[in-house]
Amino acid sequence: MVGRPDYRSPLAAFRTPDAPKLVTKALRKFTLAVTEIQGAARHGTTASLPYDDAYLIQLRLRECLRCDYFAEGRHLSGVDHRAGLTMIHDLRRDPVVDLQDPFHVLHLYLPRKVLDGIAGEAGAPPIRDLRVAPSDTFEDPVARDLLSSLRPALAKPTEASALFVDHIAHALCVHVAQRYGEMPTSLPPRGGLAPWQERRARELLNANLDGEISLSQLAVECGLSVRHFTRAFRQSIGVPPHRYLLKSRVERAQQLLKDPTLSLLDVALACGFSDQSHFTRVFSASTSVSPGVWRRMRISKTPS
Repeated sequence: MVGRPDYRSPLAAFRTPDAPKLVTKALRKFTLAVTEIQGAARHGTTASLPYDDAYLIQLRLRECLRCDYFAEGRHLSGVDHRAGLTMIHDLRRDPVVDLQDPFHVLHLYLPRKVLDGIAGEAGAPPIRDLRVAPSDTFEDPVARDLLSSLRPALAKPTEASALFVDHIAHALCVHVAQRYGEMPTSLPPRGGLAPWQERRARELLNANLDGEISLSQLAVECGLSVRHFTRAFRQSIGVPPHRYLLKSRVERAQQLLKDPTLSLLDVALACGFSDQSHFTRVFSASTSVSPGVWRRMRISKTPS
């Protein structure tokens, strides 16, 4: 019997339902999720998962020599257990692992229909399957770096920009479709956004400084696919949408910091930051000075 697809199933299999996770529906109507799972020695065998037309893209963060992988009840031989490698688990094939050494992994839960959507946006045929065997492991620096870039957001999910998570998730899906699904690599579209599209995108981003607007919403407003919108936005404006959002937050904060009646917390919340600490880190990284120092410098330059 086919079970209901659910990104939480892998967490339940590891008996870690409260593990750090980032969830997005940026691509089509399907849920993607990134989770970070770790455990001590003698964890034992993971629970069997319901049938799910989806994959787990796994990045191993810690070498785990004493672990045995199984698919469809058969032991998988020749698995490379080194840290830094990528492995793809097909959730249609009942993957199970017996963990006897401490382990630490990142997972991207990826429904196969998302890959079909990615292919459709690129004008390519649907991706019926990924060209990987259950025991395959890969040196994949692109997947490694993209997944690793989400670890700070997993550590502080309340500070995570939905736009940033969408951007990384989309990039990961495109990479998986191209490298493992053999989707043809297409050339970037000619030209950037039309003037009305650029104006609309800027309006929406500036009106949603908290970052809770998704890439798919922006793309729909501009009448484009997510893939086309992301490339055209960068070509027109010079940075991806999440970078533009951070720049807009800092610029808005600089305007508000000129008002001495506003506290730093007031400014932080008005600019979409989760708290003053988050605001200070982002502002300082952008301007090389803290908000308080920037404010004092501005006041000292103001004619009395």
